[in-house]
Amino acid sequence: MPRSLPLQRALISVSDKTGLDRFARELVAAGVELYSTGGTRRYLEEAGVAVRDVADYTGFPEMMDGRVKTLHPKIHGGLLCRRDNPQHMAAAQEHGIEMLDLVVVNLYPFEQTVAREGVTPEEAIEQIDIGGPSMVRSAAKNHAFVTLATQPSQYDAIAEQLKASGGTTHELRRELAGAAFALTAAYDTAIAAYFAKLNTPEETPDETTDEPSFAPQVSLSLERRATLRYGENPHQSAALYALKGGGAGSLVDAEQLNGKELSYNNLLDLDAALAIARSLPQPGVAVLKHSNPCGAATGKTLAEAVEKAWAGDPLSAFGSVLGVNVPVDGPMAEFLAQPGKFVEAIVAPEFTPEALEVLTTKPKWKANVRLLRTGEFKAGSGAPVFRQIDGGMLCQAADDLADDLATWQVVTESQPTDALRADLEFAWAACRYVKSNAIVLAKDEALVGVGAGQMSRVDSVEISIRKAGDQTRGSVLASDAFFPFDDSIHQAAEAGIAAIIQPGGSRRDDEVIAACNQHGLPMIFTGTRHFRH
Repeated sequence: MPRSLPLQRALISVSDKTGLDRFARELVAAGVELYSTGGTRRYLEEAGVAVRDVADYTGFPEMMDGRVKTLHPKIHGGLLCRRDNPQHMAAAQEHGIEMLDLVVVNLYPFEQTVAREGVTPEEAIEQIDIGGPSMVRSAAKNHAFVTLATQPSQYDAIAEQLKASGGTTHELRRELAGAAFALTAAYDTAIAAYFAKLNTPEETPDETTDEPSFAPQVSLSLERRATLRYGENPHQSAALYALKGGGAGSLVDAEQLNGKELSYNNLLDLDAALAIARSLPQPGVAVLKHSNPCGAATGKTLAEAVEKAWAGDPLSAFGSVLGVNVPVDGPMAEFLAQPGKFVEAIVAPEFTPEALEVLTTKPKWKANVRLLRTGEFKAGSGAPVFRQIDGGMLCQAADDLADDLATWQVVTESQPTDALRADLEFAWAACRYVKSNAIVLAKDEALVGVGAGQMSRVDSVEISIRKAGDQTRGSVLASDAFFPFDDSIHQAAEAGIAAIIQPGGSRRDDEVIAACNQHGLPMIFTGTRHFRH
């Protein structure tokens, strides 16, 4: 098999015309004859590039609003013919099929179309490309003889080889074929996901189970964005992949403004920090360590919020990751730049010029701090999330929708004051992002103690009280799930906790309520559990 093959004819049909006129001129200068269709042909002709209409070659006009234009034996015969097979070549000659050595194709913008607000199914369906993927697959299958470009970033590599040798190498053609099959797989995955959404209306119960429906088959399309230094531990390899449709406001699509490359653990912590920051009142700051908040707060100013958040657990805050739900400003940056403070990374919708100046010049750790700008935060949507287990995946709706405060019930004789109610709402917002069993203590809309990931809820209560220290008295307590016994209530009352919020739902709720009444503690039942395993 030849290692390099000449390019004599090219078929060009693209939606994205970035860099096309320059690439087409390079092809013509190298003696390549160009064929094209519809809008692409007109674009090239207006750019002064000589091009032959595909319809003139096939003898078959475009029809049905362009749905049928390249689905023709003269096109696919020229793409699929093996040049080293005499029978293939004889059939091509008999039927007037010319060899197509290069295909330049990208696909209708289906994903961009369905991402638009208010797009109709009819509009979406018209953006399902048929001829493009067919040509891509034909050319990629026959990459032993055909070169294929499916994105503008590939033009330069083809042009360089064409200029150097008049053709392309087998290695390049195989690389381009692999990229093409990945493209069509992702394209089909996006279409399948769209139809799954159409066919699985939100909150439509399955007739047999009365549970929300899930599509019977799901495909995920992932694009590698980075190879990481290692995983959770140095002996584990790792990479970062972007999920198609992640979109603006996501961590993976955030712009890194400063610092060394992100590690696997950085990304996990930043993901948790971003989730908590989104849930907090503005301006809010979350301080994360090992995917759990060691501090979180809101304030009248961002400087006040970060100072309160850091004070929640100053020892653990050293070397932490921060999530911020408003642009990081100069006063916050000045607070973090103080001696004795050190952060690994900050994720926020934006950083002011003053904040960037401080964070990249003042602290000793300025060169290494990772600063990630997400742009405007996305609102919670309850979208499906997947988690891998041995042999498969679990899928559930994301626990990121706002709680309905109107459904909360004060179940005790004592009612919370307005100030306690504000602290209870803050504690509940933060609690859902702490690993179960989760207990948080909050005071003045700031976390002061956190008990996370314990096998016993009473252990989490003990840890949160110990962490809060003198701040325990007058604080409020939030529990991500119900109390199975009243022991934690007595423990909280003895420590000086002023109010409690929890889902309720235990068989011993009456005992727990009675314990609160005994100590004069107001307690709210939310009716919603927020386990986080």
